[in-house]
Amino acid sequence: MNILILGDIIGDSGCEFLLNSLDKYKMDNNIDLIIANGENSAEPNGISRKSAKLMLSSGVDVITTGNHVFRQPDYKLVFSDFQQVIRPANFYKDVPGSGYHYISLKNKKVCVINISGSNFMPISANDPFECLDNLLSKLDADIFIIDVHAEATAEKLCIAHYLDSKVTAIVGTHTHVQTADEQILPGGTAYITDLGMVGPAYSILGKDVSSAIFKMQTGLPVKITAAADNNILMCGVIINIEDNTNKVTNIKRVTTRSPI
Repeated sequence: MNILILGDIIGDSGCEFLLNSLDKYKMDNNIDLIIANGENSAEPNGISRKSAKLMLSSGVDVITTGNHVFRQPDYKLVFSDFQQVIRPANFYKDVPGSGYHYISLKNKKVCVINISGSNFMPISANDPFECLDNLLSKLDADIFIIDVHAEATAEKLCIAHYLDSKVTAIVGTHTHVQTADEQILPGGTAYITDLGMVGPAYSILGKDVSSAIFKMQTGLPVKITAAADNNILMCGVIINIEDNTNKVTNIKRVTTRSPI
């Protein structure tokens, strides 16, 4: 089984890129399952019903999110209409949505879990370690994929080593900058600290360069929109899993510029 996991999808341009390019990329690389983080897929951030529909129509099977997930006014409709969209499982109780989603594929049961870090994050969340312990004690699947949406590199690494051998793969999101530490940990779990993004290459984390610099220089409020560059950078990983053992055989970093 080959699983493509993509970093944060940025705005309209990221969604449109997937809609125009993902199907071909999937066929060319024999991809069986696609997971993407969609918490910045709407403008200026968050996920909307429109952006969720675009990502799912492009071929994404499961959409994870993060701290921006409730920024759009129709966020409740996103979760009521699309069970494939999940939010961090350790968010406080009574918020909409689920923290995990099952996919049946090739006679396998795949469980995708979304979790939020607790260090330096702009939204409060419960202890990710305790939450993951509780989830993994009750969920049953052949393959577990976890998106850790977190700021601190050390926190992502700690979660990965804590769960090594207990889950199939742990991928980080949130910073929009792809790291070069893709690896298979000693216990067999695939890992990368951050997947990166699918968004304009000439940008500040997918956003307009001049307005981002102005905000950084002055500290003044400014409307920051998605960058206008049509050259899209698609970042993520492809994880290969042996069908008989469910063990990871390879994790390959993906860094592609449009067109693909």
